[in-house]
Amino acid sequence: MGNKEKNSIDTVVEEEKEILREEKKILKEVKKEEKAIKRLTGNMWVLSALVSLLIVGSVSGLAYFEISNGRVYTDSASISAPHIDLAPQNAGVLEEIFVREGDTINANTVVARVGNELIKTNTAGIVIKVNANTGKLFNRGEAVVTMINPADLRLVAQIGEDKGLSDIRIGQTAKFTVDAFGSKEYEGVVDEISPSSREGDIVFNISDKRQTKQFDVKVRFNADKYPELRDGMSAKVWIYK
Repeated sequence: MGNKEKNSIDTVVEEEKEILREEKKILKEVKKEEKAIKRLTGNMWVLSALVSLLIVGSVSGLAYFEISNGRVYTDSASISAPHIDLAPQNAGVLEEIFVREGDTINANTVVARVGNELIKTNTAGIVIKVNANTGKLFNRGEAVVTMINPADLRLVAQIGEDKGLSDIRIGQTAKFTVDAFGSKEYEGVVDEISPSSREGDIVFNISDKRQTKQFDVKVRFNADKYPELRDGMSAKVWIYK
C-alpha cells in the first residue's frame, strides 16, 4: 500500500472520529435539554398545586370570616349554679355531719346537727362543700354544707360590651366546649342577659383607652343530658346571632 493511500485512509478515520465526537456532544446537549424539561414540568406541577392551595385557603378564609361574623365568641365562660348554704339558725357546736361532697340528696334530708338543731335541705340537689370540722363552734347563718340544684346549672359567659353584646338575644342558640372534655360539643339556649355589668371586670380598649365592661350572659342546657358537667368548670362558647 502506497503512502498516498495510507494517508487517505488515516484522513477518513480522523473524520469518522470527529463525527463521533460531535455526535457525543449533541447527545449530551439533548440529555441536558431533557433534564431541563423535566425540571420545568415538575416546577409547573408544584406551581399549580400552590395556586390550588391558595385558592382553597382563600375560600376557607372567606367562609371562616362569614361564620365568625354570624356569631359571638368568648373563652371567658364557666359552668355555674347558685350556691345554697345550709346553716344553723342558732349558734352552736357541730356535733354530727351526715353527708359528703358529691352526694346527691333529696329535699328534707338532714345533713348535720349543730347543738340540738338538725339542719335540713329545702330542695333536692348535689353537695359541693362540707365543713366537717366536728366540735367547731358555728355562728348563726354560717354554712356547714353547701349544695346546688343541678336544674339551675347554667353556662355563664362574660361578654364585653364592645364584643357583640348588642347582637345577643334571649332564645339564641349557643354551642360550647368544656376544657375538661376537650372538643366535645354541647348545646344550649341563651336564657338571661345581665342588665348590669360585672363589678370589678373593667377592660381597657387599647385603641382609645376607654373602659369597657363585661356582662354575664347565661346559657341554659339540659343537665340530665349532660350529667358530666359540674359547677365551676371552664368553657368556651359560640352564640349564634
